[in-house]
Amino acid sequence: MSKLALVTGASSGIGAAYAKRLGELGFDLVVVGRRLERLQELSDSLPSVQVQTLVADLATDAGIDEVAEICASRPLSMLINNAGVAHYMAMADLPAEKARELVHVKTVAPTMLIQAALPGMLERGAGTIVNVAGMLAYAGPAPLGLMSGRATYTGTLALLVALTQALDEELRESPVQVQVLCPGVVATEFHERQGMDLSAVPRMAAAGVVIASLRGLELGEVVCAPGLEDTSLLEEVTRADLAAFGAQSTQVAQRYLAR
Repeated sequence: MSKLALVTGASSGIGAAYAKRLGELGFDLVVVGRRLERLQELSDSLPSVQVQTLVADLATDAGIDEVAEICASRPLSMLINNAGVAHYMAMADLPAEKARELVHVKTVAPTMLIQAALPGMLERGAGTIVNVAGMLAYAGPAPLGLMSGRATYTGTLALLVALTQALDEELRESPVQVQVLCPGVVATEFHERQGMDLSAVPRMAAAGVVIASLRGLELGEVVCAPGLEDTSLLEEVTRADLAAFGAQSTQVAQRYLAR
């Protein structure tokens, strides 16, 4: 039986790079995006595999439900939750419709697509789920620098990291593998579509990010950080998180009681 991968946000950037690489590896594909002409161009570039194009807006419940139905009904070998929007903006300035779009695309959609795809993967005894986040997930307390704000965006990425790590624990005795991909700044249209000119900023190629992700799966990495040479730094974060979680008491800490 041929392998089948569903890739969201496949119109360009990391999603298109995933689709091209998986197609080269022999995966049939369901490619999801908002721009039909881009999806068709992608399909035409992969003549040796079957490619289904699906125009869906994951900022809407209807779009999520349409893709979730495919995740539940088709024998997916791999689910790549890559779709995203930037909307870098201070919380107080972020319009409600943009906040809603961001939260739907980066948190609601991945959650619902995983929920739809996972039972079939478990029943078939195989499957891989990749959630594309970013190193900003670890940058909550970082100075803003030239940015006016990014709280909502950073929060969605951090949710994907925690979601993936917790899901990995749930699936530890199962044949389904999960990964959260956390690249830094990648050379794609992602930022330009938000009106951000990063042409002078060193950036990683989308194809390289995908190669790192697939190799990270082979290495068993739950968190894949393509631009981080010293992975012990991520291990330190995990140890600190677990230490704080395990050190809590049923009593209120003394610093809150002292007068």
